Amino acid sequence: MVRDTVFKIFLTAEIVHFIEHGEYSGSADDRRDGFIHLSAGDQVRGTINVHFADKAGLFLGRCRAATLGSALKWEPSRGGSLFPHLYRKLTILDVEVIIPVPANLDGWDLDF
Repeated sequence: MVRDTVFKIFLTAEIVHFIEHGEYSGSADDRRDGFIHLSAGDQVRGTINVHFADKAGLFLGRCRAATLGSALKWEPSRGGSLFPHLYRKLTILDVEVIIPVPANLDGWDLDF
Protein backbone atom coordinates (compact mmCIF):
# COMPACT_ATOMS: atom_id res chain seq x y z
CA MET A 1 0.00 0.00 0.00
CA VAL A 2 1.48 3.35 -1.01
CA ARG A 3 0.62 6.26 1.24
CA ASP A 4 0.85 9.86 0.18
CA THR A 5 2.05 11.34 3.49
CA VAL A 6 5.08 10.27 5.54
CA PHE A 7 6.58 11.59 8.75
CA LYS A 8 10.02 12.04 10.31
CA ILE A 9 10.45 12.13 14.08
CA PHE A 10 13.22 14.49 15.22
CA LEU A 11 14.98 15.06 18.51
CA THR A 12 15.26 18.74 19.53
CA ALA A 13 18.94 19.03 18.55
CA GLU A 14 18.20 17.40 15.18
CA ILE A 15 15.37 19.78 14.32
CA VAL A 16 17.45 22.81 15.30
CA HIS A 17 20.30 21.63 13.05
CA PHE A 18 17.84 20.82 10.25
CA ILE A 19 16.26 24.26 10.34
CA GLU A 20 19.63 26.04 10.57
CA HIS A 21 21.26 24.07 7.73
CA GLY A 22 18.28 23.25 5.50
CA GLU A 23 19.09 19.57 5.18
CA TYR A 24 19.21 16.47 7.33
CA SER A 25 21.39 13.44 6.69
CA GLY A 26 19.74 11.42 9.42
CA SER A 27 20.28 10.20 12.94
CA ALA A 28 23.13 7.86 13.86
CA ASP A 29 20.73 4.94 13.26
CA ASP A 30 19.74 6.35 9.86
CA ARG A 31 23.35 6.77 8.78
CA ARG A 32 24.22 3.27 10.03
CA ASP A 33 21.34 1.77 8.01
CA GLY A 34 22.02 3.83 4.87
CA PHE A 35 18.64 5.57 4.73
CA ILE A 36 16.44 7.94 6.73
CA HIS A 37 13.75 6.10 8.67
CA LEU A 38 10.30 7.58 8.18
CA SER A 39 6.84 6.48 9.29
CA ALA A 40 3.38 6.48 7.78
CA GLY A 41 0.70 8.20 9.84
CA ASP A 42 -0.55 4.97 11.37
CA GLN A 43 3.03 4.02 12.34
CA VAL A 44 4.08 7.23 14.12
CA ARG A 45 2.77 6.31 17.59
CA GLY A 46 4.38 2.87 17.43
CA THR A 47 7.69 4.33 16.30
CA ILE A 48 7.63 6.86 19.14
CA ASN A 49 6.73 4.16 21.66
CA VAL A 50 9.44 1.75 20.45
CA HIS A 51 12.32 4.10 19.62
CA PHE A 52 11.66 7.39 21.44
CA ALA A 53 9.79 6.43 24.65
CA ASP A 54 12.56 7.79 26.87
CA LYS A 55 13.07 10.99 24.85
CA ALA A 56 11.57 14.42 25.52
CA GLY A 57 11.26 17.35 23.15
CA LEU A 58 10.33 15.47 19.99
CA PHE A 59 9.21 17.10 16.76
CA LEU A 60 7.37 15.66 13.80
CA GLY A 61 7.87 16.71 10.19
CA ARG A 62 5.27 15.91 7.54
CA CYS A 63 6.26 15.23 3.93
CA ARG A 64 4.36 14.35 0.79
CA ALA A 65 5.64 11.08 -0.64
CA ALA A 66 5.50 12.52 -4.16
CA THR A 67 7.91 15.29 -3.12
CA LEU A 68 10.47 12.69 -2.03
CA GLY A 69 10.29 10.99 -5.41
CA SER A 70 12.04 7.76 -6.30
CA ALA A 71 14.40 8.06 -3.30
CA LEU A 72 11.46 6.97 -1.10
CA LYS A 73 11.15 3.19 -0.81
CA TRP A 74 8.58 1.17 1.13
CA GLU A 75 10.42 -1.75 2.71
CA PRO A 76 9.68 -4.44 5.30
CA SER A 77 10.71 -3.54 8.82
CA ARG A 78 9.28 -4.08 12.30
CA GLY A 79 7.08 -7.18 12.21
CA GLY A 80 7.16 -7.28 8.41
CA SER A 81 5.22 -4.02 8.02
CA LEU A 82 6.23 -1.79 5.14
CA PHE A 83 7.93 1.39 6.33
CA PRO A 84 9.03 4.37 4.24
CA HIS A 85 12.81 4.76 3.90
CA LEU A 86 14.43 7.77 2.26
CA TYR A 87 17.65 7.13 0.33
CA ARG A 88 18.90 10.71 0.21
CA LYS A 89 19.17 13.71 2.50
CA LEU A 90 15.93 15.29 3.65
CA THR A 91 15.76 18.97 2.72
CA ILE A 92 13.78 21.72 4.35
CA LEU A 93 11.82 22.04 1.08
CA ASP A 94 10.67 18.41 1.47
CA VAL A 95 8.91 19.14 4.75
CA GLU A 96 5.50 20.79 4.66
CA VAL A 97 5.16 21.44 8.37
CA ILE A 98 6.93 20.68 11.64
CA ILE A 99 5.08 20.38 14.94
CA PRO A 100 6.09 19.49 18.49
CA VAL A 101 5.05 16.03 19.66
CA PRO A 102 3.04 16.21 22.89
CA ALA A 103 4.48 14.47 25.96
CA ASN A 104 1.21 12.55 26.30
CA LEU A 105 0.06 10.91 23.06
CA ASP A 106 -3.42 10.07 24.40
CA GLY A 107 -5.94 11.66 22.05
CA TRP A 108 -3.22 13.12 19.83
CA ASP A 109 -4.41 13.45 16.24
CA LEU A 110 -1.97 13.58 13.32
CA ASP A 111 -4.46 15.58 11.26
CA PHE A 112 -2.39 18.75 10.79
